Amino acid sequence: MLSVFSDGRESTTPLAERPEDAATAARFLTQVTFGPTDNDIKTVMAQGYETYLNGQLNAQSPSHLAYMDNRLAQMKLTNASASLSANQFYESYWLYSATSQAQLRERMKLALSEIFVISLVDSVIDARGAASYYDMLGDNAFGNYRTLLQQVALHPQMGRYLTHMANQKEDAASGRKPDENFAREVLQLMSIGTYELNSDGTLKRDGSGAAIPTYTADDVSNLAKVFTGYSWYHPNPTNSTFFGGSRDPDAYVRPMIFYANYHSVSGKTFLGTTIPAGAASNDDLKTALDAIFNHPNVPPFMCQRLIQRLITSNPTPAYVGRCAAVFANNGSGVRGDLKAVVRAIVLDPEARSPALAATPGYGKLREPVIRLSNWMRAFGATSISGNYLITSTSANTSLGQSPLSSPSVFNFYRPGYVPPNTRAGDQNLTVPEFQIVDEVTVAGYANTMQTAIGTGIGSGSDVRSAYVREIEMADDANELVDRMNLMLLSGQMSPTLRSRIVESVNSVAIPAPTASNATTIATAKLNRAKLAVYMTMVSPEYLVQR
Repeated sequence: MLSVFSDGRESTTPLAERPEDAATAARFLTQVTFGPTDNDIKTVMAQGYETYLNGQLNAQSPSHLAYMDNRLAQMKLTNASASLSANQFYESYWLYSATSQAQLRERMKLALSEIFVISLVDSVIDARGAASYYDMLGDNAFGNYRTLLQQVALHPQMGRYLTHMANQKEDAASGRKPDENFAREVLQLMSIGTYELNSDGTLKRDGSGAAIPTYTADDVSNLAKVFTGYSWYHPNPTNSTFFGGSRDPDAYVRPMIFYANYHSVSGKTFLGTTIPAGAASNDDLKTALDAIFNHPNVPPFMCQRLIQRLITSNPTPAYVGRCAAVFANNGSGVRGDLKAVVRAIVLDPEARSPALAATPGYGKLREPVIRLSNWMRAFGATSISGNYLITSTSANTSLGQSPLSSPSVFNFYRPGYVPPNTRAGDQNLTVPEFQIVDEVTVAGYANTMQTAIGTGIGSGSDVRSAYVREIEMADDANELVDRMNLMLLSGQMSPTLRSRIVESVNSVAIPAPTASNATTIATAKLNRAKLAVYMTMVSPEYLVQR
């Protein structure tokens, strides 16, 4: 690996194989996990980046679907008519975000769910099916993008969400045309985007300087014909099962199957590829997805979005270009190897350089759900019930975000969002997460974290921390704030913020011990710990991951 200067120029000085200190390890873990823990910091420092990363790339996530099935059985012990809802998916999300050993895969599941969007906000999405979809994203997180693309296209929950489930061929007599929803969004949001890109993610332009569209309305309408004839899984498919009749219990979680009677047999031309008219064939899907997969926009498009989710909102073209080159060829002639791509993203000089991290414009606004899981992991929060009973946190008076629950297919925020009337906007910097930031959500987050840090979060304050390590050092405000700096800010806390928190912590007096005031002393130490955590987590310095 190469290092970089603060202006983005490459240096010939190799980056260290291991973090130079605990803060550097914590910064790496902030990018590749849901937040550093003491044990993970020690592990990264002992193993080095490559070895730790190899372990994470091969670690497997627990199954959300299995959790929900087990949870339903548990619920039925006390209520025979119990049924699953989005709440049980949220439980599994928080459980695995906080405790899974496959942390990089957990982060990738969230990142991919914000690119290949389905949403529990839509009533057509089945909660158990959503768990299956999230598992599918995790199973493919470090596989091949081409496989992921096909499994997304054929998952019944995507079929319902973007309405190509039971999509029928055109009919001239009735005027019916195939539904174009998925055909449009798979191009716009999941693969090639709306404008042609150079290999470094910058826009290609025509002779007059205008951006060049990647596809036309005809491309969409022709591609929509490919996605006809796919519907519910059934071991013995019939015309009735195509429309959901006699639905198999596993139809919500198994890939859609091909029904030739409903598939368009007309010619289809899209993205420079032509499928001639002929008999109904499942091969049309392979041809179409291959055409999308091999489009030159895919490497920079996907790399830029994954870099934004994990590292920084405004990667340089050089950074995107290096990762896109790995997407195009992993070094062994394989295109779309996501394991190689993620490795390239997190080990790139722009991800690892502390000098670059300190420059204006670098980094990303932490997503609200990541902030909460960071708290859980950093301070050893546990679930009293064992089920992490946190329901929707989507309200703007809460976190303003829940996993797999974006308001539309366009995710919680657009990847190119530039916040108006801000210093970032004045510099034309994209800050996607700022799209869900306003006066109410800022206050909602602060209030939610005050409660979570103070007494816990979830039903019955189910998830809470005892702050054992923090209480041990609460006598020394400087030591306590050093811990905040390590676990939450990766050693990047400014002297100003540090001084304010130290002063506030010292304002909570710890009385001299007597024979009768042990409880008072313990309460004061606990309050010091909670105050230090809260002041750090609501600070602007914490809200921006660098």
